[in-house]
Amino acid sequence: MIRPAQLMLQILKPDPVGSSSARIALQRLMMLRMLVTLFTVSGALLFAATAQLEVSFALIAPLLAGILLSLAATMWRLRQPWIISSHELFGHLLLDVIFLLIILLYTGGASNPLISYLLVLLAVGATLLTQLYLSIFAVLAIGIYTLFLVAELQDGNAIDHSVSHNASQGAESFQLHLVGMWVTFVVSAVLITVFVSRMAAAIRSRELALAEGRESAIRNEQLVAIGTLAAGTAHALGTPLSTMSVLLTDLDKETEESLKQKSIKADISLLKQQVNRCKESLNQLTRFYNKANHEGSDRQALGALLHDIQDYIVNIHPAATIQFTVTDHSSAALLPDDLSLKHALINIIENAIKAAASRVNVNFHNNFKTEFVEISIQDDGPGIPAEVMENLGEPFISTRKDSMGLGIFLANATVQKLGGSIEMFNLSGGGAMSIIKLPALR
Repeated sequence: MIRPAQLMLQILKPDPVGSSSARIALQRLMMLRMLVTLFTVSGALLFAATAQLEVSFALIAPLLAGILLSLAATMWRLRQPWIISSHELFGHLLLDVIFLLIILLYTGGASNPLISYLLVLLAVGATLLTQLYLSIFAVLAIGIYTLFLVAELQDGNAIDHSVSHNASQGAESFQLHLVGMWVTFVVSAVLITVFVSRMAAAIRSRELALAEGRESAIRNEQLVAIGTLAAGTAHALGTPLSTMSVLLTDLDKETEESLKQKSIKADISLLKQQVNRCKESLNQLTRFYNKANHEGSDRQALGALLHDIQDYIVNIHPAATIQFTVTDHSSAALLPDDLSLKHALINIIENAIKAAASRVNVNFHNNFKTEFVEISIQDDGPGIPAEVMENLGEPFISTRKDSMGLGIFLANATVQKLGGSIEMFNLSGGGAMSIIKLPALR
C-alpha cells in the first residue's frame, strides 16, 4: 500500500513524461502552496517562541486544515485523466488569494509584508493564464491591496487624534511607507501583467516552434533513411529482374518440342535464385520500416559491412573489375548497424562502376588518430562533370537519363545523419575519388 508521503513525492516529480503543460502547471501550483504553507507556519511558530508574539492558534488550525484539504483534493485531481483547463488554474490561484486574505485580515493587513505574496501569485499567473484572466487577476490583486491600505490609513488617522505629536509624526512616516509600498506594488503588478506575460507568450511560441522543428527533422530523417533504402532496393531489384526478363524471353521463344528436348533445370535454378534475391531485398525494406532490423546489436564490425557490400557487388556486377582492400586491424572497427548506410555505400560504388573505364578500387581504413573510418572509392573514368560538381549533393542532379539524381543526395544525408561526411573530387591523373568518413564506435 502506498503511503501518503510516497504518493506526494510521486506526484511532485518534475515534468513527468507525457504530462500536459496544464497538468504540470497545476502540479507546481500545489508544490508552491505546500512550500509557502510550510515556511509560513514554521516562521510563525519560531517567532512566537523567540519574540513572544501572540499567535492565534484558533485561526491557524482551521486555516491549516483548509490548506491541507485543498492539497489533498489537488493530489486527487492530478491522478484523474480529465483535461485541466485555464479556468481551473485560475480557480486555484484564486484559492491561494483567499487563504492569503484570511491571514492578512487577522495579521495586520497592508502592514503585513506577506501581502507582497500577491505579486508572486501574479507572476505565476503571467506564465499560466491567458491575457484576460491575467488582467482580471492583476486588477483583483491591486484592489485587495488598495482596500487594505485604505483601511490601514483610516485606522491610522483615527489614532493620530489621540496620541502625542512625536507619536503622530511616527505614524505619518509609517503611513507614508505603506503608501510607497502600495505604489511599488501597483507598478510591479502592471509590469508583470504587461511584460512578463509577453515574455511567457514568446517563450511558449518559441518552444512550440522548436517542437515543430524537432518533429519535422525527425520526419525528414525517417524519409531520407527510407528513401536511401528504397533507392538501394531499386538497384538491388534491377539486375535480378533484368536477368529474369532475358531468361524468360529466351525460354518464350522456344517451342514446346524444343523445351521437352532441352534441359531447363539450370535456367529454373537461376530464376529461383533471382526471385530469392528480390524477396530478400523487399524483406530488408520491410524490416527497416518496422524497425525489426534493430532487434540485436546496434553496431557492426567493418569487416561484416565489407562482406555484405562485396557479396552484393560481386553478384549484381559480376563483370565489373573491382578490388576491395582493408588495412591492418581495420576489420574490427565498429560502425552503426544501419541498413541505409550499406545502401548508401553501395550506391556510391555503383556510380563508380558505371563511370569507370576498366577498374574500381575500394579501400577501408580505420584512422585511429581521428577515430574515423575512412572509405575511399576510386575509378579510372572521365571524372565528375563540371555541372554535377557545382551542385554536388543536391537532389535531382544527374547526367544519366535512367537516373533520378537522388543517389548522392540520399547517401550524403545518411552519412551526415551518422555524424560523418562525404568528399568527392576529380583526380589529376584522370578518374574521380569519393572519401566517406564515419565516426568509429567504441
